[in-house]
Amino acid sequence: MDAGADAGGAEPDSSGQFLRCFGRQMKLLREVAGLTQAQLGEQVGYGEAQIAAVEQGRRIPKPELIDGVDRAVGARGVLTAMKAEVARARYPSFFRRYVQLESEAVELHAYVSHVIKGLLQTEDCARAVFQMWRPLLDEESIEQGVSARMERQQLFARRPAPLLSFVFDEHVLRRPLGGRGVWRGQLEQLLIYGHQRNVRIQVMPTDREEHAGLAGPFTLIHSKEQRRMAYMEVQDVSALYTEPKKVSPFEATYGVLRAEALTPRESLAFIEKLLGEL
Repeated sequence: MDAGADAGGAEPDSSGQFLRCFGRQMKLLREVAGLTQAQLGEQVGYGEAQIAAVEQGRRIPKPELIDGVDRAVGARGVLTAMKAEVARARYPSFFRRYVQLESEAVELHAYVSHVIKGLLQTEDCARAVFQMWRPLLDEESIEQGVSARMERQQLFARRPAPLLSFVFDEHVLRRPLGGRGVWRGQLEQLLIYGHQRNVRIQVMPTDREEHAGLAGPFTLIHSKEQRRMAYMEVQDVSALYTEPKKVSPFEATYGVLRAEALTPRESLAFIEKLLGEL
């Protein structure tokens, strides 16, 4: 990887080790407070099995659980201070930096050629995608992944609103992942997002004789500090480009893709037509 890219996927994933450490800290504080797992669970509104799973590092606690436990055991902020790191642990190591940049972006532009971008997926679609993962994920991992993916969609409610645009290859919208009922809900959500003033969705028809995106999907990120970055991902390997000489070709490619695709108005009409065919 050249000096203009930060590669992910090669570093060992330390999230499991951190979660076990967090769990041991939580168990110690609970025992000092003289509470059993069942008693703590009752106080914070969670089952004994869930408390045990967090203490053993097998379950990623939600922010409200961390807050509740911190109060219940009198930790005085020791546990809540680790909420940000716990939240990061929900994502694979190669993806964490991107998620942080995505949440803070003032502009985000993505070319999508394989599957609906996670940022846009419905809960049912996200669950179907995780269930198709290979090697197979256990149910707990699936639900953690779905929860983390849904939280990313807070970006759409952020104010001031970021400028967002997406170019989808037509076949991405025609593949009914999870079944027709799930896919209907997914297309309906795309229409809802596409009608927001700060969001532009465009479709690249399969009958186009020219296509600038044959090298694969990517995302352009503009930060509030006016940094312009490009992100690519395949399997569990990612690259984040920050040098202008590397980012510029992606920006040029995206401009051509938008010119080749249907207009936003035409694209929403196209999605409505697909809905009528389901």
